[in-house]
Amino acid sequence: MIAKETKLQGCFIFEPKIFEDYRGYFFESFNQNTFNEIIGKNINFVQDNESFSQKGTLRGLHYQQGAYAQAKLVRVIQGKVLDIAVDIRKNSPTFGEYVSVELSEENKNQLFIPRGFAHGFVVLSDKAIFSYKCDNFYNKQSEGGILYNDKTLNIDWKLKYDELILSEKDLELPTFEAFCSLQLEE
Repeated sequence: MIAKETKLQGCFIFEPKIFEDYRGYFFESFNQNTFNEIIGKNINFVQDNESFSQKGTLRGLHYQQGAYAQAKLVRVIQGKVLDIAVDIRKNSPTFGEYVSVELSEENKNQLFIPRGFAHGFVVLSDKAIFSYKCDNFYNKQSEGGILYNDKTLNIDWKLKYDELILSEKDLELPTFEAFCSLQLEE
């Protein structure tokens, strides 16, 4: 497995070593020891989630805070998505910056998003199955979000506005400026 740290400290792209032959393919999608050695921390994933979405579905930008902050290891089982991680650690030198990574069933790459990041993705293929591991349990009272089309962040989601499908909840998230004025629990 090859791991590359992105421009955002602690956020890694993992590229698996894929073994293919006439029968199909095999790859190790996760190894706790290798993973922890690469990121330099002991992460214990406690919850796995999966979503199915159609083309244009945009989920995000979401985060959990305080005692329920979550690190995530995300990947695509079927289809292709554009995955976004935004550094919302107010004391970070890359605060307010984001990385954008295409994850697909073809490249089988994964993105590790540490605690202190907002996360979202948009489906670029006709449909997608998106899977992710979390190092903490979901807690509704600890969730937050930032508006996907915030002018300050200026994220290029690779699709036109009229192609996007969002939940009412995601359409009502605060701007990055409003987020900056919040006192988040560390």
